[in-house]
Amino acid sequence: MNTAIYILIAVVMFGVLIGIHEFGHFTAAKACGVKVNEFAIGMGPALLKKQKGETLYSLRALPIGGYCAMEGEDGDSQDPKAYLNKNVGQKLIILAAGSFMNYLLGVILLMIVFSQSAGFTYPVIASFMAGCPYESADGLQVGDRFVRIDGTDIRFAGQVTDTLGDGGTHNIVLKRDGKLVTLSGYDMERQQYAGQDGLRYGLYFAHENNNLWTDFKYSVSWSGEFVRMVWQGLTQLVTGAVGIKDMSGPVGIVSMITDVGESSATRADAALNILYFCAFIAVNLSVMNMLPIPALDGGRVFLLLVTAVIEKLIRRRVNPRIEAYINGGGMVLLLGLMAFVMYNDIAKLIVK
Repeated sequence: MNTAIYILIAVVMFGVLIGIHEFGHFTAAKACGVKVNEFAIGMGPALLKKQKGETLYSLRALPIGGYCAMEGEDGDSQDPKAYLNKNVGQKLIILAAGSFMNYLLGVILLMIVFSQSAGFTYPVIASFMAGCPYESADGLQVGDRFVRIDGTDIRFAGQVTDTLGDGGTHNIVLKRDGKLVTLSGYDMERQQYAGQDGLRYGLYFAHENNNLWTDFKYSVSWSGEFVRMVWQGLTQLVTGAVGIKDMSGPVGIVSMITDVGESSATRADAALNILYFCAFIAVNLSVMNMLPIPALDGGRVFLLLVTAVIEKLIRRRVNPRIEAYINGGGMVLLLGLMAFVMYNDIAKLIVK
């Protein structure tokens, strides 16, 4: 496939992610009895518009956003169906619904990808290789499930060997017979085993055959790993381990999708790898959008809770325009960051 196809795939992906996100807000708003003035996919000039009931549905030219414009969302309104006049619980549901739908989409995409596998291995010891020195009453036993190694939560079998690395002394938390067992300062080293290629730890892990339930469980667990990766990236950004220049926006994501597709052995592999990447972006968007930053849903949740506390103390409603101004300022800063990231992505492509 050529670059144009990958660009088209990226545009469709952005459209689906945005559409699903805004559809989450839309359905939650409708369920809570809020009047939705416009439901839009994209930004800028409208390409298609259709009024249906009280809502205008529109498809706009730029696939970089979208919105669910609710009555009384950013100002005063006397309409009883206005967002402003709903209780805190209903507002929280509406604000969180977009991120929830993105997360759900990520899980569904992972289920599609994992449905093509033969099965899954879990971090539960099924047996030991002949001569493995770690099988003992004071060490590891069949049925032990790795819970944590050196503070890292273990969800998948592959994480065990990755976290143990090349060997050394580790603090290992196991689940054995329903109880947690800790092996402090436990030394594990790779070694050669008969009939095995390379150095190994001598552990065989439990295997489950592929079915709808295992696909779902594994997808939910793997989406949790995506969340951990996103938080790790945010932590590195805050601590200065990485800089803003290392962030990627739509242009960078198109480049990544192209690299993922072109590095795949077959078209079928490319499709699955791109779906996996899209699942990561969906979960990433879910987490990022709930950060307590003005203009993002997380920022709106934060302001909603702060406003609720203030109104409880002063016994009167806070002017809703204050929140609108804060979100407006946050949007300006967010658009500026997006412009910088896009410029940086383009500069990387030119240098590349």
